[in-house]
Amino acid sequence: MSNTIEKLHDYAALNPDTIINAVESKAFLSDARILALNSYENRVYQVGIEGEQPIIAKFYRPGRWTDEQILEEHQFSRELYDLDIPAIPPLCLADHCVTDMPGESSLFTYQGYRFALYQRHGGRAPELSDMEHLYWLGKLMGRIHSIGKIHPFQYRPTLSIESFINKPFNFILEHDFMPVLFKASYEAIVKDILHHVESNYQQFAPELIRLHGDCHSGNILWTDQGPHFVDFDDSRNGPAVQDLWMLLSGERNEQEMQLREILEGYQEYCDFNLSELNLIESLRSMRIIHYAGWLAKRWDDPAFPRAFPWFNTESFWGEHILQLKEQLAALQEPALQLYP
Repeated sequence: MSNTIEKLHDYAALNPDTIINAVESKAFLSDARILALNSYENRVYQVGIEGEQPIIAKFYRPGRWTDEQILEEHQFSRELYDLDIPAIPPLCLADHCVTDMPGESSLFTYQGYRFALYQRHGGRAPELSDMEHLYWLGKLMGRIHSIGKIHPFQYRPTLSIESFINKPFNFILEHDFMPVLFKASYEAIVKDILHHVESNYQQFAPELIRLHGDCHSGNILWTDQGPHFVDFDDSRNGPAVQDLWMLLSGERNEQEMQLREILEGYQEYCDFNLSELNLIESLRSMRIIHYAGWLAKRWDDPAFPRAFPWFNTESFWGEHILQLKEQLAALQEPALQLYP
């Protein structure tokens, strides 16, 4: 199996028949009920199964990940699950897998599409204003990171300034997504942000560990038994604080209270380097710039103009530049303090 990305089909031919046939190729009997779930990077469906609970079928975006990168993500979530950490791994099935290597029977192909299957797990978003929820999430994230620290990912990427600022910034400028009147302001503000982010990374160089990578409230499902983590598709190497800062909201004093609660639970299972708090606004800046670049890069996928009709308008770019200016100001403020 090569670590290069194969040329696979786009999503144009991924119709209900193909989805059902792919699921049934793994010895399930569908009842032909399909519900498209809220996912744009990949295509994710709930598929009804005769006499059983529905399952979740995830069809990977062609060309995004290599087989090795996908399997490494699967292995990480399986490693957590096997240690009773509530992460949802893909189903491991024996036949017709991408690879015959032991433990890597979770990635399958059907008519040029790579896909994985998951048990359905319901739940609601956590209450991030609830300190008990934050403490609980902190404990679980500490357990996840204690495993993530054992060794880094070999194939999956690293959360880097190059991939989250430079590449999306250059892609936007090279492909004329932005009205001419905004280009000079956009270039200037991103270069100023880049200077501050590079300075922060040099001063507070973090340890890189395996992360969930996209730990916002939409990827945490809460039940009466507690939370579970889903969608490890953005797993990568990066600083531990990347999995924590998206749980914070509100004014500075509120965020510091939330942070204390999260880290009280976190540090029961994993040490946390407090110097990483200096990277929060850098990471937020990187996410904002990367998000605009992601929309631009995916604009030729018909699902994106339908879902994000406000992108590629003067209004969007004006608001985006204003957001970046506010972010530049935040980069110049003191970092959040655990004990202010």
